[in-house]
Amino acid sequence: MQQTMSSVVEKVAEIARRAACREGIDVWDVEVLGGGKSRTVRIYIDKPAGVTHADCELISNQVGTVLDVEDVVPGSSYHLEVSSPGVERRLRTPDHFRLSSGRKARILFREPLDNQKRWEGVLGMDQDTVTLTAGEKTLRFRPDQVEKANLKFDW
Repeated sequence: MQQTMSSVVEKVAEIARRAACREGIDVWDVEVLGGGKSRTVRIYIDKPAGVTHADCELISNQVGTVLDVEDVVPGSSYHLEVSSPGVERRLRTPDHFRLSSGRKARILFREPLDNQKRWEGVLGMDQDTVTLTAGEKTLRFRPDQVEKANLKFDW
C-alpha cells in the first residue's frame, strides 16, 4: 500500500515532535518535497531562547535515525534539513496565527478581501477567526482563506 504524502508528513511531524519535546523544543512546521532520489524532508524547530546549530544537529540526528529505522520516507533516499523557521516565518496553521498574535505579518489571500489580495498589518486571533489590523481597517478571516502568510520583521 502506497503512503500518501500527507501521511508521510504527519508521521515525520509526530517523530519530530517526540524528539523535540524531550529537549524543550517546538516543531513549527514539517515539509516533504520532491520525489525519488531528490526528496527533501524539512523540519522547522523553535524555542523561546532561539534555535542553535546544536539544537538543529540534535533533532536531525534523533529524527534521522528513527526515519531510517522505521523506513518512513518512501523512495531510496532523502535529504533531511532541520532549521529555525526564521524571523519572517511562514504562517500556515491556526496555531501559527495564534502564536503570532500582536506581531506584524504580510498576507496574500486566495480571493480579495476588501478589494485587494495583499495586506500587511498586525495579527490578532478570536477563537478560530484571525484579525489583521492594517491602519484604520481590521480584516477578519479564517486561515484557510490565506494563500501565503509570513511574519514581517522590521529590519
